Amino acid sequence: MNIETIKVGMADLNVTKSPNNLTTLGLGSCVGITLYDKINKVAGLAHIMLPSSKEIKNNDNKAKFADTGIEELIRQMIVLGANKSNLVAKIAGGSQMFNFNSSNDMLRIGDRNVVATKSKLKELNIRIISEDTGGNFGRTIVLDSSDGSLHVRTIGHGEKTI
Repeated sequence: MNIETIKVGMADLNVTKSPNNLTTLGLGSCVGITLYDKINKVAGLAHIMLPSSKEIKNNDNKAKFADTGIEELIRQMIVLGANKSNLVAKIAGGSQMFNFNSSNDMLRIGDRNVVATKSKLKELNIRIISEDTGGNFGRTIVLDSSDGSLHVRTIGHGEKTI
């Protein structure tokens, strides 16, 4: 059996069925949102850059934002055979990659992305079963569509599966 690893770029999303994997590289302040339906073995991954499409004029790319990216990810997963009521989430990223001498929340993109992601998933009744967020380091993630496991690799902070 040939297992394909599908790359998801920044401000991008994709879905697949078992046995294929989804991966995204270089999550800094961005958040990797993974959704998984273990019954139908459908997996989805969004690499979001910003918390809300409502704060930006140029918001045509749904995958760029937590609010619209999660909705689009669910829509594509359902097309592939997922059942929304089976979906669970795992999230990674949301780092504060740079130190700012300011209390301006606009500069805390990583934190804001994590908060927006959690808020949208809660609104849609999708439970987050695991996360690896925060810190000041980047992450690369691989979602295994055969079992929903999420492998997280970092530089200087090791590897783990959540």
